[in-house]
Amino acid sequence: MRDAETLRRPRRRVGFRPVYLPEFPPTPMQPQPSAAPPERRVFCNRTLNMRSIRAIGFDMDYTLVHYDVPAWEARAYAHVQRRLLDAGHPVAALRFDADRFARGLVLDLERGNVVKANRFGYVTQAAHGMRALTHDEQRRCYSQVWVDLAEPRWVFLNTLFSLSEACLYAQLVELLDRGELAQPLDYRTLYELVGSTMDAAHLEGALKAEIIADPERFVPLDAELPRALLDQKHAGKRLFLATNSEWHYTRAMMSFAFDRFLSGAGWRSLFELVIVQARKPGFFDGTAAFEEVVDEAGALRPHAGALQAGQVYRGGNAQAVQDHFGVAGEDVLYVGDHVYADVHVSSRIRRWRTALVLRELELEVRHEQDFAPDAERLGRLMHDKARLEQEQASLRLALQRHEHSEAPPPGITADGHAIRERLRSLRAESEALDTLIAPLARRGAALGHPHWGPLMRAGNDKSRLARQIERHADVYLSRVSNLLYLTPFGYLRAARGSLPHDGAAVEPGV
Repeated sequence: MRDAETLRRPRRRVGFRPVYLPEFPPTPMQPQPSAAPPERRVFCNRTLNMRSIRAIGFDMDYTLVHYDVPAWEARAYAHVQRRLLDAGHPVAALRFDADRFARGLVLDLERGNVVKANRFGYVTQAAHGMRALTHDEQRRCYSQVWVDLAEPRWVFLNTLFSLSEACLYAQLVELLDRGELAQPLDYRTLYELVGSTMDAAHLEGALKAEIIADPERFVPLDAELPRALLDQKHAGKRLFLATNSEWHYTRAMMSFAFDRFLSGAGWRSLFELVIVQARKPGFFDGTAAFEEVVDEAGALRPHAGALQAGQVYRGGNAQAVQDHFGVAGEDVLYVGDHVYADVHVSSRIRRWRTALVLRELELEVRHEQDFAPDAERLGRLMHDKARLEQEQASLRLALQRHEHSEAPPPGITADGHAIRERLRSLRAESEALDTLIAPLARRGAALGHPHWGPLMRAGNDKSRLARQIERHADVYLSRVSNLLYLTPFGYLRAARGSLPHDGAAVEPGV
């Protein structure tokens, strides 16, 4: 699930451009593909031909097995809280707030803040502890600061497993500010305390035993998921599982999520290889040896030589997996939920094709669909506002030249008095537009997450998360079963990249 190596590595992030299957008129020889609901589409950054993919690897947690985030993260939070209490920290009154933070945010270990940054690294929203910073406070903190995730000051929240960690860190920041923590901590060492305690809780048997004992409480089922994998397997793709979770936990979770839908066959029948405790991201660039899991209890024995189909292994390395399948890196598609450990490293080091699972996107796309009429109206109003602003700018220049007895700009013949009167009129029109724009803009900014807005946007720009996804994920999707709509034979073409000057020839002066 999580391991210390994954958690201590720098957490990085990402931009996007959705592309769907091309729509052509149906012909007798060319049936139309079944239409995916907007939230179930596969979105494309880099052209992907599924016919060329020969092997597909899957992460498990939050990829093949999704969790009820408030339920799962609340239990993780509770286990960490207990450990902190046992260590003498005054955290008994704290409560997990599932809606406070989101994947893709960044912890500022210098100031004890949580921030959202755009693709250029400029902060667009910020909170200190659990309190959102005002506009003036944010400007004082970040007007001269760029979020560079290569610096140790910043910690990127790569996965949904980060939410309980972020909540607890923010709450402890407030305790630290009030002087209620006995130890002489700063914001960085406070994060190290939370992180190490969180790692221990994830590795502790009690938390996972609780999940195994009552999976219905924590795992929403997806009846379409086994069918999606079977389609890929029957089309000749060779499937493998590579997860950081232990064998006993993997076996229990996969059995719960798959076996009832497989007509007597177990989940193992889907995968040629199963690799547990893979220790990603080191799995992708290391040379660690494999151990073979020899029974259901998880007994191990050393493994040497080639991997064998149908076996379960512990540890190991991605090169050996690629050698087993006898394929080049671009023939492998790896599907995971962790922006860094699953997608960034596998694409950069192995040149595997990558798919990122963003379950939050499903609800966000539905919100955007509901907002679409207002978004269209907002676009028209902003176009009108830009036109007024352009006219105001031209008139101010004309007035400036008039005052210096210089020639006016082309097309303006009015005298100074007439220009001033028109400027007053334009200001009134612009203010009236602002009263219409403001509520629509606020609603648009609140789509997706109630506090931080859309996952992939920061203001009018792409978010830092979106930029990471754009750079390292060939495609992204809300759940693995969305592959049903792509099929094993689909061809996704990336859109022509947009540039600021696109459309300049047809939109003069705006």
